Amino acid sequence: MKHTLLKSAAFIGAALLLSTPAAAHEDLFELYKTLHANPELSHMENESAALLGGELEELGFDVTYDFGSTGAVGVFKNGDGPTVLIRADMDALPVKEATGAPYASTKMMEDRNGDMQPVMHACGHDIHMTVFMGTAHELVENKDDWSGTLVMILQPAEELGQGARAMIGEGLFDKFPRPDYNLALHTNSAMPAGTVGYTPGYALANVDSVDITVRGIGGHGAYPNTTKDPIVLSAQIVMGLQTIVSREISPTEPAVVTVGSIHGGTKHNIIGDEVKMQLTLRSYSPEVRQQTLDTIRRMVRGYGLAAGLPEDRLPIVDHQDEFTPAAYNNPDLSNRAAKMIAGAIGEDNVIEVSPVMGGEDFGEFGQVEPKIPSFIFWLGAVNPKDYAKAKKNGDTLPSLHSPTFLPDAEPTIDTGVKSMSAAALGLFNGAQ
Repeated sequence: MKHTLLKSAAFIGAALLLSTPAAAHEDLFELYKTLHANPELSHMENESAALLGGELEELGFDVTYDFGSTGAVGVFKNGDGPTVLIRADMDALPVKEATGAPYASTKMMEDRNGDMQPVMHACGHDIHMTVFMGTAHELVENKDDWSGTLVMILQPAEELGQGARAMIGEGLFDKFPRPDYNLALHTNSAMPAGTVGYTPGYALANVDSVDITVRGIGGHGAYPNTTKDPIVLSAQIVMGLQTIVSREISPTEPAVVTVGSIHGGTKHNIIGDEVKMQLTLRSYSPEVRQQTLDTIRRMVRGYGLAAGLPEDRLPIVDHQDEFTPAAYNNPDLSNRAAKMIAGAIGEDNVIEVSPVMGGEDFGEFGQVEPKIPSFIFWLGAVNPKDYAKAKKNGDTLPSLHSPTFLPDAEPTIDTGVKSMSAAALGLFNGAQ
């Protein structure tokens, strides 16, 4: 059923560009520029979903909208065979773009708290959506070469670590054909365009957000003996947290504990009664993730007791909803897909890379029992000349989430479509 959401003039123009299969190949870059210039924040990706969902409908997909917040699910049945899911995330970031590109975003958008924010596709999700659309065209145009069911999902709120969970929670794997394989990609700001990176096993980390409220008993700075200073206690906690990875987690298990924010006090001579801290925790295995969380709770409580705080003033540890599970690439699927991709873009352009401590909630899709083999790969996005120059001079390239990150879009999109199409086609046809 057609989605009736009214699109802006910019998005209507983009939709016309992909009105025929031939135009899809010629005008993917135009689609990318439209998406880049019109980013949307998490859980607010209505026009992106409407535009791309409409294109899926034109290709013959049965599309369901507003699924798991602002997500969309397209299903294309093409005879008997495996079911392959391909996912693209849609949300942008509250970042003011500084790339200087002629199609740079100048958009301001009211966030869910009612605050106006600059918005930018600083994490490459516009590339992801464009490759997604190009792959859909490629597979449908060549439908005589494969059989099975293609499920393509447009996921909201990846940047909050909530979108995949929301779609699964609404019944993604119950209301639609359950995949035999899950596929996704992510732009890489440290690899040249034209290349693909892959990691069998753990590829991206568990990422958890934890808030700690350290409470004390305030008073005058001249009489500290009458107080319980939460700033001193917070300093002890911050230093103590550094021993979790070095002394409590096995040295063979990667983990990171970062105190990213700490705020407390109001004036030079006042001992306040509260300090707030924000932490990010990173790990790969579920056991290390849980051990880190449990140790923080135990340690923070212990420091509070050592400071002489009463039970009702002990620190509060709050594990936030903003988290992502580790993305685990099924090793067999990873190696098979890498071989398929190499056949499409050349063996020299497919590189096995080390896992990273970044987070990506695509990992959620592979956690649902019975577990579905999943594979997410890196798509090089840096202009090859810029990459070579930076490597020669030891320069640092703009990273993901940087206001100056701008993919070398055309070769990146071309490589992404070839790679994702080859992987999906090979899985449909049982390639080993």
